[in-house]
Amino acid sequence: MKVNKESLREELLVEYKNILHYWMDYTLDHKNGGFFGEVDHFGKSIEKASKGVVLNTRILWTFSSAYNFLKEERYLEIAHRAYEYLIKYFWDKEFGGVFWSLTHDGQILESRKQVYAQGFAIYGLSEYYRATNKQEALDFSIKLFRLIEKYSFDEKNDGYLEAFTRDWKPLEDMRLSAKDANAPKTMNTHLHIIEPYSNLYKVWSDELLAKKMKNLVELFLDKIIHPKRGHLHLFFAMDWTVQSNIVSYGHDIEGAWLLCEAAELLSDEELLKRVEAAAVLIADVTIKEGVASDHSLFYEKDLTSDELDKDRHWWVQAEAMVGFTQAWQISGNADYLQKMEAVWKYIQQNVIDHEYGEWHLRINAEGNPIVSDGKAGFWKCPYHNTRALMEVYSRLK
Repeated sequence: MKVNKESLREELLVEYKNILHYWMDYTLDHKNGGFFGEVDHFGKSIEKASKGVVLNTRILWTFSSAYNFLKEERYLEIAHRAYEYLIKYFWDKEFGGVFWSLTHDGQILESRKQVYAQGFAIYGLSEYYRATNKQEALDFSIKLFRLIEKYSFDEKNDGYLEAFTRDWKPLEDMRLSAKDANAPKTMNTHLHIIEPYSNLYKVWSDELLAKKMKNLVELFLDKIIHPKRGHLHLFFAMDWTVQSNIVSYGHDIEGAWLLCEAAELLSDEELLKRVEAAAVLIADVTIKEGVASDHSLFYEKDLTSDELDKDRHWWVQAEAMVGFTQAWQISGNADYLQKMEAVWKYIQQNVIDHEYGEWHLRINAEGNPIVSDGKAGFWKCPYHNTRALMEVYSRLK
């Protein structure tokens, strides 16, 4: 059945605005500034929850991009709020970079310099610069780029190290979260360096930045993506020896379109051909292995034990929409577009919380939302879903 693109675009835009309004209504911390660190499933704010920099920078990106997309001042006001809080409280005025987390009232809680978080700060700040033309925001983005390159880039083996102390010294425990392996290099951090570098390149076409972007794309093609299986390896030793055998379906499909974006920005035809071939392969493998009978995507699979995590996470469904749309744009095959629409229908029926607002973080294998999960939190943010809706809306045009 042919996809009705105009009708679909209207649905996407309505939900896009719904998500923005949820965050405007439920997450603003008027007492301590910025945004609550956590909002529960039912919309109740957890006033003393710690505040993570990943959430704050993703809010900054979300509302800056919303203003750039729709040009509505109310979205820019939220972006201003996120920017001001980020610079006042999260920015390390002594050593540079952003802290990992703060207490609810803005005191330093965890001062570590997680490179993943520095990347998201670039992502938010560069998008805010696009919205405001505020030179200070661009300057902070460039400072972060230079800090990452100075401290994190591995001159000997290539790639980027995971984390450092506040003053950029080596750190023994570099894990991004408790579920991760303590590896010096990860796919996740490299993916979320290329993402902000691409966004920064849109407003600052620096020669070194372009060189680093190309190198990152080639690292994915040569080291991170399995050439035949079409999966992204997750954890690596310093010399790029693979240290995991787990498939993350969401990261696979997210990586596919983010790599295409980087290659397109670089205007490198040969590189783009390689990336597009990989993107279609990843989409095919994801559809074959990761898509459930209800058209949703599973979370991940351990290839060693053959154990499949059947939870449906909100962000995985969102990224699948963009990745499948990208595969359609590359190949012209309308089957990918139908797969994207099927994921969207699943989201409409199961992931969107029509009673309390926003999207459920997880749907379990039995099809029920896990209400102990919050709607806003250290990792639950408005960036994956708003970005997916905006991207697909624009690509269908």
